Amino acid sequence: MKNIEIILTIMQIKKYFLKTEDFLASSALLLLAILPVVEIIFRVIFKSGLEASTEYTVHIVLWVTFLGGMITSRKNHHLAITVGLNLLKENTRTVIDIFNRTLSLTITFAFAISGLSMILMVFDASTVIGVFPVRFLTAIIPIGYLIISFRFSSSTEYNSSKKWIIRSGFILGIILAFPSILNISYSLLPDVPLIMETLNDIYYTIAAVIAKPLIFILILSTFFGLPLFVVLGGAAYILFAGTWAPLELIPNEAYSMLTGNTIAAIPMFTLAGFILSESKAGERLIGLFKALFGWIPGGMAVAAVFVCAFFTTFTGASGVTILALGALLAFILEGDGGYKKNFSQGLLTASGSIGLLFPPSLPIILYGVIAQISIKDLFIGGIIPGFLMVFVLSGFGIIIAVKSKIPRTKFKISLVLSSFKESIWEIILPIIILVFYFGGITTIVETGAVAVIYSLIVEVVIQKDIKYRNIVSVFLKSIPIIGGILIILASSRGLSYYIIDAEIPMKLTAWVEINISSKYVFLILLNLALLVTGSLMDIFSAIMVVVPLMIPLGNIFGIDPVHLGIIFLANLELGYLTPPVGLNLFLASYRFEEPLGKIYKTVIPFFLMLLFIVLLITYIPWLSTGLLK
Repeated sequence: MKNIEIILTIMQIKKYFLKTEDFLASSALLLLAILPVVEIIFRVIFKSGLEASTEYTVHIVLWVTFLGGMITSRKNHHLAITVGLNLLKENTRTVIDIFNRTLSLTITFAFAISGLSMILMVFDASTVIGVFPVRFLTAIIPIGYLIISFRFSSSTEYNSSKKWIIRSGFILGIILAFPSILNISYSLLPDVPLIMETLNDIYYTIAAVIAKPLIFILILSTFFGLPLFVVLGGAAYILFAGTWAPLELIPNEAYSMLTGNTIAAIPMFTLAGFILSESKAGERLIGLFKALFGWIPGGMAVAAVFVCAFFTTFTGASGVTILALGALLAFILEGDGGYKKNFSQGLLTASGSIGLLFPPSLPIILYGVIAQISIKDLFIGGIIPGFLMVFVLSGFGIIIAVKSKIPRTKFKISLVLSSFKESIWEIILPIIILVFYFGGITTIVETGAVAVIYSLIVEVVIQKDIKYRNIVSVFLKSIPIIGGILIILASSRGLSYYIIDAEIPMKLTAWVEINISSKYVFLILLNLALLVTGSLMDIFSAIMVVVPLMIPLGNIFGIDPVHLGIIFLANLELGYLTPPVGLNLFLASYRFEEPLGKIYKTVIPFFLMLLFIVLLITYIPWLSTGLLK
């Protein structure tokens, strides 16, 4: 009886902890949106901003990241490549899953230790931001990684013996983070035994020998479901250990990345997109575009492409458009639209990443941050290439409609006006973003916050699609995506630092200068490399890892930085459709409940058309730079 009471108490504590976790995450997201808007109001009314608002905002991003990462781990939604698992038998998959959990636990627990060490080493106990000690604001880094590591160890699928195998990762994590443990000892203890320093030297000596085999294991595990943030962060950790570098550089770089002045725009615009996708905004926009284009051949295909572009612009190439609107748009295309199933599924799979080049695209914002070029210039540079992609898919829909003699609806100005009236509030949102940001009224982060508050007011107060009591649940639905993206950025920044510190871009540049003399040969190789990268990595990881390597190469051949950025993003966008492992292919297979092989066949014509546009973008610089000039 006593054991049952203990179990019930533990379950109750766990329940309260999860509720607290959800409350803190959703509150941090809401606060992240409110604070920049309050800053704007203060600036307009009092002619001066809110004290320490920028510092508060960037540190709230820190909390959103790690609270989001904790929830993403709880829901097992971390981005991963699982193509290799599909080739294995059930027993083998179980063994690999246990191995991946053990490896993930090891690395994230080591991150937690190094994060604590970094806080003690970098931030003085007396330093404050506003009214909060910096050590309190940054404590979420080790706490977040610690809870994530426990989540990897707490699978309910396995018996106690298998769980103990996974939990051996705690011991391995302590070994992996030994230099950080030594640094913690220096910070907290008056004297550190000499044996600790000797063990530290032994650690680095061994790490230098085994770094390459460990990196190989990580790369191999990538194709069998190891979370991408573990792969990227773990690779950085091992590489630093193999070169006698301080392991605290990894959490320190994560902190620097997440507290950058523009990163807060990423969770803001993602949240705005989720608010729209959880309302009936999609249905209203479909109705409007149907009224506008239904009278032309292929009008429903045109409407579907434009709606997908609208939503992907806000949510990024995360596949949210396919998951949120795929079934509804497929029903309309195959019903009123008169298209065959294969065509509608191929079109929607291809359209799932269309819109990536339009403002306020999240990958464009991140690319601008990493490449250190104007985000506004990138937004302008993406307009013509983005519309080319939209037009080629729309045009294909029109051609199929003409060939199949699909009937058209009669144009009715009354229907256009009524549909416009219903969707006017959603149509205004991108206009507000363009006017506020390009007009210099608000920063990109403030623009994102305005987008969130505006979306909430429209969908909760005006349209009444979302009930007040459901606002928190909408926020929580967005957190696995937001957390998954930001935790990748946090963990991969260390690898970017290592790449630059090891002078890999300089070495690669020297090799290219010796071996490649033609700009066009370089661009062909770049297209191929980026397509492969886009099919294997999510776009945010690719930006963090590949952009530092690519920019010096572009400089060799005098490629305009904006043009190079649009080439990169267009290729990565197409990578989501590249068989066999493009992310949108898997999402479409899941959403439409079709075998992956069938999705491959349906998407090939669309892939080839978009590939042609990517080549045009690559070899005609004016498409990216014409509006700038």
